[in-house]
Amino acid sequence: MPPVDDQPPMTADILSAEGETLGRATAMAMPSGIMLVTLELQGVPPGIHGAHLHQTGECTAPDFESAGGHLAGDKEHGIMAENGPHPGDLPNIHVPDGGALTVEYFVAGLTPEMVADEDGSAIIIHEQPDDYRGQPSGHAGGRIGCGTFALTN
Repeated sequence: MPPVDDQPPMTADILSAEGETLGRATAMAMPSGIMLVTLELQGVPPGIHGAHLHQTGECTAPDFESAGGHLAGDKEHGIMAENGPHPGDLPNIHVPDGGALTVEYFVAGLTPEMVADEDGSAIIIHEQPDDYRGQPSGHAGGRIGCGTFALTN
């Protein structure tokens, strides 16, 4: 499905703290009003990892804390929360041996204006799985990959 005509896709090249390429994230507004977020990853350690959109489009290594907290809107973290989930909460990624994975997510509540606001936003890959309930970030551990979103043509 093509993106909404007046809103170009936004992409983020995801890098490790060492500057190695881990893949790319793409966020596109769909005619339904739901955002489609695609992750195309390679070189991510095998296992289960949390993946979230974070509130600031800045990825300063080594810990990527510059990306701030989750893109939360007025929601709590996790699908288990009564007032959740954050618009930036994505399902865990299950990375096979070899580290390559492509996934697509339909993200209700996320808008292009949230992703491309004044200070931008980032995609973070965490070292552990998200438990979908722990506040404020699902106990997903350290940040092993980060990319900042930019508009593309």
